[in-house]
Amino acid sequence: MKYLCFAYDDEQAFNDMPLDDWQALRQEVMDYAEQLKNERILIATHALQGIATAATVRVRNDEVSVVDGPFAESKEHIGGYFLIEAGSFEEAVQIASKWPSARIGTIEVRPVEEQLAMDSRYG
Repeated sequence: MKYLCFAYDDEQAFNDMPLDDWQALRQEVMDYAEQLKNERILIATHALQGIATAATVRVRNDEVSVVDGPFAESKEHIGGYFLIEAGSFEEAVQIASKWPSARIGTIEVRPVEEQLAMDSRYG
């Protein structure tokens, strides 16, 4: 089953990090991603640009509303994602727990719905 893992980061924590620490963490992430690719676990991964580049879009009563910034006002924001294949939710959580930036931020693990349900979106 596929699981999408959202990496929530505190941009300030990364900005405050000494360059050597940042480069070491970055290399650790790259190495772990390569290991997961080689094990055919990692399907895709991408970092996102900072929250200053984000916009939140809503449409209500045919009116489009665009607000600068992410949806939630919080310290941590989605900094990237990785899509994995795992045999169980527990295995996906275990894989996510080893993602190096989990030591600084948060990783949310969610099963992917391969097809939208016919009777209810969230049942």
